[in-house]
Amino acid sequence: MLLGMSAARAEEGVAEGNNCGNGETDIATDRPDVTNSSQVVPRGSVQLENGINWTTRQGGTVIDGSNTRVRFGVMQCTEVLFDLPNFFHPLRGSALSGFSDFSPAIKRQLGYLPGDIKLSATVGLELPTGTVRIAGPGYGAYVQLPWSKEIREGWSLSGMFTAFLIPGGHANNPTLEPTFAVERQVGSRADFFVEYVADHPRRGASSQIFDSGGAYRFTPTQQIDIRVGIGLNRAAPDHLFAVGYSFRFDDLI
Repeated sequence: MLLGMSAARAEEGVAEGNNCGNGETDIATDRPDVTNSSQVVPRGSVQLENGINWTTRQGGTVIDGSNTRVRFGVMQCTEVLFDLPNFFHPLRGSALSGFSDFSPAIKRQLGYLPGDIKLSATVGLELPTGTVRIAGPGYGAYVQLPWSKEIREGWSLSGMFTAFLIPGGHANNPTLEPTFAVERQVGSRADFFVEYVADHPRRGASSQIFDSGGAYRFTPTQQIDIRVGIGLNRAAPDHLFAVGYSFRFDDLI
């Protein structure tokens, strides 16, 4: 999600030459939408983002959690993050059960492109620690470019382009994933979004999802969120639902 920040705080950040956030900045998470935030975690802060997903696909239902991402602000405009193994459990149908891989990454906020588009870049690995039938064999990798742009007061656009090398897949068959979202901030604590997500492997069936949801920051460093979505073609999930809770500790490092 995009950064929820008051106009006064935004002006203070620009005046200080600090566009990468600080301990006075409201929490900005990479959930609940697929599009990650273009804002990194403030230097010296630790942020934990958690959630549970419920997904139906061709008659099968799967629940997975805790979808935990741990983000450390190690330098100004730079963070390291870790996606912890996620457990998948079938509730109905013949879906598989097991853990996903452990995935470390580094994210750098790059600044602004022409048109006041905020841009970041993330490079990550998938280590072969999960259940092979769930995560696939071997190593994986990805590169992501999340961006965002304020278009008018309370309204913003965001998106992300990701290139995946699926574990066990061939290097000449990457999966490309573009996303696009429109977000509306409501007051100083809540925001809502609608989003389009597409996965395009070089070989194989593509999938498309439309989803919507929102987040509410009941303190500047704590957030609850919700997401619902539908698949737009046969290769995508039929329906999905997610809830989450995220929080941040400042001045720890």
